[in-house]
Amino acid sequence: MPLAISVVGRSKSGKTTLLENLVGELKRRGYKLATIKHTVHDFDLDHPGKDSWRLAKAGSDAVVLSSPRKLALIKPLHRDITLEELFHLIGKGFDLILVEGLKDSSLPKIEVHRKELGDLICSPQELFAVVSDERLDIAVPQFSPGDVGPLVDLVEQESLAWRETDETSLIVNDAPLPLDHLAERVIHKTLLGMVSALTGVEEITSLQISLRRGHS
Repeated sequence: MPLAISVVGRSKSGKTTLLENLVGELKRRGYKLATIKHTVHDFDLDHPGKDSWRLAKAGSDAVVLSSPRKLALIKPLHRDITLEELFHLIGKGFDLILVEGLKDSSLPKIEVHRKELGDLICSPQELFAVVSDERLDIAVPQFSPGDVGPLVDLVEQESLAWRETDETSLIVNDAPLPLDHLAERVIHKTLLGMVSALTGVEEITSLQISLRRGHS
């Protein structure tokens, strides 16, 4: 999984504006990005009269809209899905994932702060960086709203460090399964050892194995 960074802050602090600026600068530097916007409020992309609305109303439990240029999945949920499930849904092939919201997650966070809106919503220990219109007395890298270039420089450094770490994930029945450190290391070493011994396999930088069981 690529590095994922969350942009958090109070309402009207400028989170979406910062995300737009980050996306623009990162794309200019050649990165392939995915973005996630998380909200506690309900939203509706399925307008009455549209084909997707008609199919859902007819009883379909999930509707996929597909064209040569776009893909959309509309599916009702009964809980807030996990970050791992969101990342699995997005798929692979991205250099970086930017998330708006999810302040209670374990992701590295950039908090957007405005003096007039009050104190930070995260503790300094949770923060990767702060974008603020005032200087704060905390030991966290701080940037003004216009310092997009230097902030992206810091994001690039974090991304490079992240890529140098080993990572193992396990997907069971299309849902990510949390692994403790011991299970992760056992699976990582066992699979790498087995595949490395196969004829024609050179250096392994990533490995995907898919196993599907039939039903009698």
